[in-house]
Amino acid sequence: MNNQKHNWTLEGITSLYNRPFLDLVRLAQDVHLRHFKLGEIQVSSLISIKTGGCPEDCSYCPQAARYHTDIEKHSLMKAEQVMELALRAKAQGASRVCLGAAWREVKDGSDFDRVVDMVKLISNEGLQVCCTLGMMNENQAIRLKEAGLYAYNHNIDTSEEHYSKVISTRSYGDRLETINNVRKAGVTVCSGGILGLGETIDDRLKMLQNLSAMNPHPESVPINTLVPVKGTPLENQGAVDIEELVRMIATARILMPTSFIRLSAGRLGRSLSEQTLCFMAGANSVFSGEKLLTTMNPAEDIDEKMFVTLGLTKITPAEVHATF
Repeated sequence: MNNQKHNWTLEGITSLYNRPFLDLVRLAQDVHLRHFKLGEIQVSSLISIKTGGCPEDCSYCPQAARYHTDIEKHSLMKAEQVMELALRAKAQGASRVCLGAAWREVKDGSDFDRVVDMVKLISNEGLQVCCTLGMMNENQAIRLKEAGLYAYNHNIDTSEEHYSKVISTRSYGDRLETINNVRKAGVTVCSGGILGLGETIDDRLKMLQNLSAMNPHPESVPINTLVPVKGTPLENQGAVDIEELVRMIATARILMPTSFIRLSAGRLGRSLSEQTLCFMAGANSVFSGEKLLTTMNPAEDIDEKMFVTLGLTKITPAEVHATF
């Protein structure tokens, strides 16, 4: 990849973030247009292949076993069920299918073998396959790579300083180790964060600094906003202001010019105008389907109307494979 800078200072990032709003969006769009076509969006589909019962204590997550939430728990899905959902997503324009399992870490055994088989089946359909399965060692990453895995999602969530206030059952270093294992296996990295965890603006910008310091940059950078879930410690958190979300997307676009910036969780509560600002600021990927793991997402017909209204086009599997 070209035009990657890995030594941004916090002062430099802060200066970018605080530029006059319209100037920041214009600058981000200029950067975006050097590497992507305006209005081209990658559509991804997220399938929760194993839901609930996770031993972690992530304060935002309804899948943690220790919290009392209303999610429907289920064990690892059968490959046939997953393939049905993947093919449906492909028919509706998705070029990437993400498989999520509520595990603390990947453990070798029959369940992991089944996930490897799922990756093979979906990859053979010409789709990018992404997994998010928790912590993972290099040998496991290699197995997934050999099965056709294209990307692995492992968000760093927030700044290192704020991380321990949100999660105590694993460290920031654990997150980075898994990302390094994924890189060594030759799998692309999907890593971003969540806004609205009680963090400061500095925490958000330190998160972007950490992501942009990775060499190469993560090929995918999800920018999520918290969806508060009753029963979790963060159930009473307020919404993230649209101006702050757009500034984060624009700053991420400038820092990581060739990455896909993914407008991810929290999109359901955003109006068409608000989402338009996000696309203008450099977001070029969304998740389709009415649910993202356990939180709600805009219905497919609403997204289709948005694509028509804004003149957006979906990047095909062949086009997205040629990007990197």
